[in-house]
Amino acid sequence: MPNIRVLRDIKARNGVNANEITRRAYLYVARNQSLPPQVRYQAQLQLNTFGKYTRPTTVKNRCTESGRGRGIMSEFGLCRFQFRLKALNGEIPGVHKASW
Repeated sequence: MPNIRVLRDIKARNGVNANEITRRAYLYVARNQSLPPQVRYQAQLQLNTFGKYTRPTTVKNRCTESGRGRGIMSEFGLCRFQFRLKALNGEIPGVHKASW
């Protein structure tokens, strides 16, 4: 059972992917200073109607096992502690403890 933080992050990622093109179009219109102010204002109002989880800043890399938000190894999607546990158990192919 995934952590609630992981579920929230998945929801945010899906929302960003679903609305990315329209958000970028409205952002372009709202920031384009060569357009009339009324058009830019309408684009800004449309941007404000989007939900909370459509903003790219709400997406945060989290550990898929524990939901931890810090110390994430993005290649594996695990925090450093979970990565260490799985590597020591041999659950990650190609990764083993170094010794020299």
